[in-house]
Amino acid sequence: MRDVAIVAFAQSNCQRDAGAQNEVELIMPVLTEVFKQTGIKSAQDVDFTCSGSCDYQQGAAFAFVAGVDALGAVPPIKESHVEMDAAWALYEAWLKIQMGHAESALLYGFGKSSPGELPIVLSQQLDPYYLAPLWVDTIAFAAMQARTMLDSGEITEADMAEVVARSRNNALANPHAQLKGDQTAADLLKEATYVSPLRLHDCCPISDGACAMIICTIEKAEEWGKPYAIIKGIDHRIETHHIGSRDLSRSVSTEIAGEAVGVKNGKVDVAELYAPFSHQEIILKKALGLGDDTVINPSGGVLAGNVMMASGLSRIG
Repeated sequence: MRDVAIVAFAQSNCQRDAGAQNEVELIMPVLTEVFKQTGIKSAQDVDFTCSGSCDYQQGAAFAFVAGVDALGAVPPIKESHVEMDAAWALYEAWLKIQMGHAESALLYGFGKSSPGELPIVLSQQLDPYYLAPLWVDTIAFAAMQARTMLDSGEITEADMAEVVARSRNNALANPHAQLKGDQTAADLLKEATYVSPLRLHDCCPISDGACAMIICTIEKAEEWGKPYAIIKGIDHRIETHHIGSRDLSRSVSTEIAGEAVGVKNGKVDVAELYAPFSHQEIILKKALGLGDDTVINPSGGVLAGNVMMASGLSRIG
């Protein structure tokens, strides 16, 4: 298997509402930044480009095509798109490099959630026969999950508040974070219930923004003369759509993926976890077998800012 290097990464600020900025205007600054970091001029200087976004957010079929304008529509390039987070764009590009079809790749993800009702939009990713027609939103499902864990005694509301307090405090050092502050768990527990048992701070914010990354072979990174980080392992798992067939207090897919890449084989110094609700960080930490000596979400995580279709790639960047 070929080693693949990350040579550049950039992300925008997480904003509750980007106002009149369209998707192209969100994408262009992060593309400019990764081009600058690598010393290249445009998408023409890489072998493959892949983006991640969601047409449901924009309310139109093939809306992602408009984002390609940020690259320059002419001359044509080898380009692909995933209707999901740009972390999967990374996976597709990584496979391209593994197969020898590319030596370098540009990835970007973007989302503008502010114009719509994001929790309702996300309900349409559920089982299309039984759940999607009910419009069960993400917050309601997360509340059910948190209630399952609380009733089983696996966690307490204080544990959830500790996660949020640490996230907000870590985010003070992150200029891109949307929510930050020096709050204690005791302060947070005084806040009112939002969707029982969740308080508002237990839920990630809605954010607009974008991120971009360039990956390549080690040989290409050395040719460019840039520092790089090597991707040593990737594993991709998914669980059943049928909520009733799952134990909501566990993430079996994370357990399997972590085992496959050997997370438990040595100490993990830092982990950036995609946990849009406070209790989900606890689930992922347990699934991966991370100890208290692992620094989790030093950026503040997605509880401090969650750009849909970009936050997954940002955890890697």
